Amino acid sequence: MYNLVVLPLLIPVLCGLLMGIFRKSIAFQKCLSLLSLLLTGAAAFYLVQQVSARGIQILELGGWQAPFGIVLVVDMLAALLLAAASLVSIACLLFAFKSIGPEREKYYFYPFLQFLIAGVNGCFLTGDLFNLYVCFEVMLVASYVLLSLGGSKPQLSEGIKYVVINVISSTLFLIAIGYLYGVLGTLNMAHLSLRIAAIGQTGLVSVIAILLLIVFSLKAALFLYFWLPGAYGALPPAIATIFAALLTKVGIYAIMRMFSLVFYHQPQITHDLLAVMAVLTMLIGGIGAVVHGDIRNIAAYNVVIGVGFVVFGWTVFTPAAVTGAIYYLIHDMLMKALLFMLVGTIIIIVGSSKLRDMSGMITHHPLLGWLFLISALALTGIPPLSGFVGKYLIIQEGLTRGAVHTGYYIGVAVGLLSTLMILYSLIKIFVRGFWGETTLSPDMEKGNTRGLILPCILLTAAGVFWGGGAELIYPYVEMAAASLLDPAIYIGAVLGEVI
Repeated sequence: MYNLVVLPLLIPVLCGLLMGIFRKSIAFQKCLSLLSLLLTGAAAFYLVQQVSARGIQILELGGWQAPFGIVLVVDMLAALLLAAASLVSIACLLFAFKSIGPEREKYYFYPFLQFLIAGVNGCFLTGDLFNLYVCFEVMLVASYVLLSLGGSKPQLSEGIKYVVINVISSTLFLIAIGYLYGVLGTLNMAHLSLRIAAIGQTGLVSVIAILLLIVFSLKAALFLYFWLPGAYGALPPAIATIFAALLTKVGIYAIMRMFSLVFYHQPQITHDLLAVMAVLTMLIGGIGAVVHGDIRNIAAYNVVIGVGFVVFGWTVFTPAAVTGAIYYLIHDMLMKALLFMLVGTIIIIVGSSKLRDMSGMITHHPLLGWLFLISALALTGIPPLSGFVGKYLIIQEGLTRGAVHTGYYIGVAVGLLSTLMILYSLIKIFVRGFWGETTLSPDMEKGNTRGLILPCILLTAAGVFWGGGAELIYPYVEMAAASLLDPAIYIGAVLGEVI
């Protein structure tokens, strides 16, 4: 049964290749894309149950034992992220069916969407640092193509910046991997943890850790987020949705994994630096969300705020805070996808992303308006919606840690301030866009909502369940936090027969 571990990676790769062969049959690509993501989701949810019942699942490719061979590892954190990514991907695909347009469909949109999902899933699955780099590159190359589809001038200018930034970060990633292998002689994450524990986190190892921190921060848009608003604002709604929901989350996952499993010996260097970056990210992202009058930029800066809040919760590094960070991370995947879908639907209707061009849409689109309000309240953390549990745990534990380290009081204060900024920025869209005088009659609208509301309802239901069903979900998230807080659990599962 351990062979099932590879399915979330294998299914989208094989389906993407098959779609490339039949590129002229768009109907076939659509059907196969949906089937691929449904099967991937089923495998992911099955892995959640397997990890819950039997512990961490390991697959040693080619029969080579870790740390000498390539190993795929599914602990509860990876399983939950695979399941959330699958749900978001299915919703994004349904949204793309009605919004992406034939011009992008005929230039390999669906195959490259599959490759992007394969790269994301591979990052969650791999237990090897070099293969994490490979899966990052698969994801990024697919994202380069998706970003360029359409060939508009904003896509070209922002795409060049996006590619350059990611090429630089990937180069730094490869340099860090080379130095780490030269110092420790291994790239298996569990084995790296043992080697560093044996020799201590020396000055050179700490420098490598900070280099990797910079790399993952660029990819997660943690403080180094300057590339994100413009790039996401230039994308068509369906592609912006998948980017906002998944790409930065892979960077957050890499930070969580590496700095809890490998580089956890000197938290006063790495973890404190991460906490400062997280606080600044929340603050600057909140300011950006508040001041902009373009709904695409408001949504993009809300992505930045979410990144900062999750990483701040993780740096508190108590069991409850890490549980809250994971809970909020998955909430953020679901609700950011919903937010970008709703924003994209508004743009399709109005034909503009400027707040000054929209008013009174609640008259003709009441369901769209109320879905947007629910997403705004969920992102703010209003109970019993999905953002409440994670936000409550993080704030509570931050206040507790503040009694020992007063800097956490500042983090909590900024976190609460960013919550108000999220609420203000999204309610601004709701009030200006949906209330007031109706300026567009149905005949004047630039597009319609046919087929676009269903995936929004799907994600709204998932968000309500993630909050209202906390009693059922919490044990799984708590198990994921336990594997992060105790590296011995992960190491024992991966290297049990070797050590």
